[in-house]
Amino acid sequence: MPGENLTRAEARERAAVVRTQSYEVALDLTTSPKTFGSRTLIRFDATPGAGTFVDLIAPAVHEVVLNGRALDVADVVGDSRIRLDGLAASNELLVVADCDYMHTGEGLHRFVDPVDDEVYLYSQFEVADSRRVFAVFEQPDLKATFAFTVTAPAHWTVVSNYPQVGEPEPVEGGVNANGGRDEGTAVWRFETTPRLSSYVTAVVAGPYHAEHGELTSSDGRTIPLGVYCRRSLAEHLDTDAILDVTRAGFAFYEEQFDFPYPFAKYDQLFVPEFNAGAMENAGAVTFLESYVFRSKVPEATVERRATTILHELAHMWFGDLVTMRWWDDLWLNESFAEYASTLAAAEVTRWTSSWTTFSSLEKSWAYRQDQLPSTHPIVADMRDLEDVEVNFDGITYAKGASVLKQLVAWVGREQFFDGVRAYFAEHAWGNTELRDLLTELETTSGRDLAAWSRLWLEQAGVTLLRPEVTTAEDGTIASFAILQEVPDEHPVQRPHRLAVGGYALDDASGRLERVLHVELDVDGERTEVPELVGQPRPPLLLVNDEDLAYAKVRLDEESLAAAVSSLDAFDDSLPRTLVWGAAWDATRDAETPARDFAALVLGNVAAETDSSVVLVLLRQLATTLDLYVAPEHRDEVRTAAADRLLELARSAEPGSDTQLQLVKAFAARAATPAQLDAVAGVLDGSATPEGLAVDTDLRWELLVSLVAGGRAGQGEIDAQLEQDATATGQRAAATAGAALPSEEAKAQAWARLVDTDDLPNAVQAATIAGFGRVHDLGLLVPFVEPYFEALERVWAERTNEMAQNVVVGLYPTALAGHPEVDVLAATDAWLEGHPDAAPALRRLVVEARDGVRRAVAAQEADRRR
Repeated sequence: MPGENLTRAEARERAAVVRTQSYEVALDLTTSPKTFGSRTLIRFDATPGAGTFVDLIAPAVHEVVLNGRALDVADVVGDSRIRLDGLAASNELLVVADCDYMHTGEGLHRFVDPVDDEVYLYSQFEVADSRRVFAVFEQPDLKATFAFTVTAPAHWTVVSNYPQVGEPEPVEGGVNANGGRDEGTAVWRFETTPRLSSYVTAVVAGPYHAEHGELTSSDGRTIPLGVYCRRSLAEHLDTDAILDVTRAGFAFYEEQFDFPYPFAKYDQLFVPEFNAGAMENAGAVTFLESYVFRSKVPEATVERRATTILHELAHMWFGDLVTMRWWDDLWLNESFAEYASTLAAAEVTRWTSSWTTFSSLEKSWAYRQDQLPSTHPIVADMRDLEDVEVNFDGITYAKGASVLKQLVAWVGREQFFDGVRAYFAEHAWGNTELRDLLTELETTSGRDLAAWSRLWLEQAGVTLLRPEVTTAEDGTIASFAILQEVPDEHPVQRPHRLAVGGYALDDASGRLERVLHVELDVDGERTEVPELVGQPRPPLLLVNDEDLAYAKVRLDEESLAAAVSSLDAFDDSLPRTLVWGAAWDATRDAETPARDFAALVLGNVAAETDSSVVLVLLRQLATTLDLYVAPEHRDEVRTAAADRLLELARSAEPGSDTQLQLVKAFAARAATPAQLDAVAGVLDGSATPEGLAVDTDLRWELLVSLVAGGRAGQGEIDAQLEQDATATGQRAAATAGAALPSEEAKAQAWARLVDTDDLPNAVQAATIAGFGRVHDLGLLVPFVEPYFEALERVWAERTNEMAQNVVVGLYPTALAGHPEVDVLAATDAWLEGHPDAAPALRRLVVEARDGVRRAVAAQEADRRR
């Protein structure tokens, strides 16, 4: 039997037999706290006499009726499939089952709010989890209409993809969501949707708090807008800010795509224990609940919420209206949404520097992913569902969006969007492949994109562009060339359209200003730039100025020295970010010592004006201190870094975004008695920097710092949880408990994560975070062997999401270079001893191994400093 997997070959075979028409799905959410009733009526056409299967994952199947004929459930139901034989030209299939509520963020997730004991549900169906809720042909190219009916407690709110029909109908003698008798039960009926893929359908139910607005679409329709969250978070819901971004996005996309919003309403629902940032359910987008800000967050997080709103809105056209045929083209959905959302944020919101954020956050993710042994072409080979599950990565999102940005620069923006408009007009409500989009772009641009596609979309790897410059005695540029270095594993020379910028300090203003700019095409191992020859040599020459190309870059020695000495003198955040990126890449590639990068960050981060860049730099600093600095120097460098972060936090502008980020970074690194005293002073108010609001979430971060440092224990954790008896508080307490610096606490956390499977997804993630929070790495050494022993069992017994969290989150990366354990050798032994392990599991382990390999190389480079 196939288990829960589905191969691309099977999907193609089924699509050749089946043509889906409609689904009528009735869910009864009042049957018990563990399961719910699911009744599905599917109408579909088929090749007469053929056989196929429908997908369903359910603990109990009561009826399977095909064309009026009751099938033997024991005979036709197995694993995740129901076998269907002897199909007619037109078919009607009825499946009645009980389905499980999930606590993993997959299928229909059930959450109980600890504040008021209310039950909240939401669906999450991508990649293939609609089959956990109703019987379905679970593949994106078998689109159909959907009509949902939901029975639920009468005081709930129920939301689906399309508007409800009339008011909920009361039901006499129902039972409540906890299984008890309850007269307050009702039935919601929803309008039939247009043709959708099952993975973008949705049901969200519970006593959600709702706020409403509307907008006028380009075709004159009034589009209702809804914003939802749990009742206990309602006071923190900033609906006006959310709808301002939404309205700006609607206007931008409708103009750019020349296609009115394709659905009847647009709801945005902030739901608990969500695994991703958001999900593009048609007309009913679900978001990570952390985007309802109950405490002060960095501006970077506010910007991230805005781009996420715009990303999901773009999916209403690219993904929901027009959908990939199979998951090979998942990248096109995600990359287009990523590109479009950044463009929209930069042009129609207050985050006008969004391309700086994209360069710092998204492209660095792409470069990191593209250098792993598991890197893959943007157009990936998705053989089955397990391949898809691990491919929501930096290639699918960030590299694809970077390449699209480069394509727009090459073909022209207007020509690009002309092609996109034609694509939507031609393929609305259908399924496509990459070639369908390229055909339209070739028509509007007049360019042959086949060669471009082969080089950029169908081959993996990132190249490195290195300047080679000589200066004449008179101070002019004698020669300038750009060298393109390719990785041995992916020796592909690609063409790049890019710019070279020259920057010099203006004596009057003291600012670094661009004094030279040349655009050119780079192709091959060496590209001469004759336009620069004879011009006065500026102190800083920057390859890939404006960040058009997808490539790592280096600075020549003179430019690097100028940049390091004048980083805070840039007027524009983007070239400054490109310099930061070049310095970080050189550190990761073990070309420059880690201690130099740490010094660069600590000397300049306080002057950085872009919140997202500050966020990224502080993350990179943490990685540098924990992994890349040579172990024999680490304690000294870490202590000095934490002292410097405290100094910067105390001198930062009171109440500023930078102050908040620096305090958080310091608390995460505080280890010495004096540093922990400082954390305690911030927490108790005796030494809180002026202007800093020590709100609920920051209190937890400070407390976790004290716990990890041995200055607070379970009593303090319990006391804080009593003050914050919320879902967020429970997760923070789980992190704090797992961070207790004792062998017993680590063993207990390990047992909860590995030996049992009863933690909800969000608590699992919080516990993993606390488990790895140590100052004494010796606490983690005893778990290396058990980790590898548990891998295959965890992979077999957990859902994909939960298994990935354990495999990635508990891998002993922190022990890279540790004298008591050889993580590389242990990993190699497991890989050699388990050649038949699931390919997706092996991929995750290989990726984790590469992080340790890179850390060991960086440590050696730092050792030679």
